Parts: sequence; structure tokens; C-alpha cells
Amino acid sequence: MMGQLLAAMLGTLAFGIVFDVPRREYLFCAINGGLGWLAYLLLGKCGADMALASLGSALILTLTARILSAVRRCPATVFLITGIFTLVPGAGIYYTAYYALMGDLALFTVKGLETFKVAGGITLGIVFGFALPQSWFARLGRAIHDRTAGEKE
Repeated sequence: MMGQLLAAMLGTLAFGIVFDVPRREYLFCAINGGLGWLAYLLLGKCGADMALASLGSALILTLTARILSAVRRCPATVFLITGIFTLVPGAGIYYTAYYALMGDLALFTVKGLETFKVAGGITLGIVFGFALPQSWFARLGRAIHDRTAGEKE
């Protein structure tokens, strides 16, 4: 599991570099991506199917991105888009297209529905994460910045 976590963090970091994330946010993006993948793995071990694990991990990723956004004073999309990279069902999309091209309608349908459910789970996790009021996260960010400003004096 540690190898997968490290790979998720490195993949997220690489994705952040490609998409020109500010250098000072690299570590936080990598942590968010690793946290999302860890949540996915743990939910899977608890018996959740791929779609439910994707929903839960996307929700955790979104909430973490919003917290990091408030604390780091950077848009949440910087942390969310890079972090979500590990959850995107790339293999599912590939095999759906492969089975369509090979004419295997049964496997095309199974893989396509599975991929659609995972993508829907990711979408719902993001929607639920952004449904919480921004004022909660802004208040958290202000409290942390006020606390750190008090320590510097």
C-alpha cells in the first residue's frame, strides 16, 4: 500500500508540474493526491465498490483542497485538479473504447457502465464537497493565519 501511496503522490506531483502549478504548492498537491488515493484504497478494503470508493475519495479530496485553498491562499482548483488525477478511470475509458472497436458489445457495456459509475462518483464527490459554505473554510483559513501571525510577533 505504501508503494501505491508514493506512486499516487509522485503522479500527482508530475501532473502538477505539467499543468504549471506554483512551485510552493507542489508538496501540498502531492499530499492531496496521496490522501485521495489512500481514501480510495481504504474504502475499497472496507467493501465499497469502485464507484462508492471514488465518491468518498473525491469528497475527501475536495474538502482537503478547500482547506488547503483557505490556508495556502491559492485557488482550490490547484489542489483539486491535480489531486483528482489518481482517481480518473483511464483504464476503464481505454477498455470501453477497446471493446467497442473490437465489437464485443457485452464487455463494452459492462466496462462502459462501470466507468460511467466511477466518473459519476467522482463528480458527486466534488459536488458534495463544494456544497459546504465557503465561509467555513474562509474562517478556518483566517484562524490559522491569525494564529501564525501571532507566533511571528
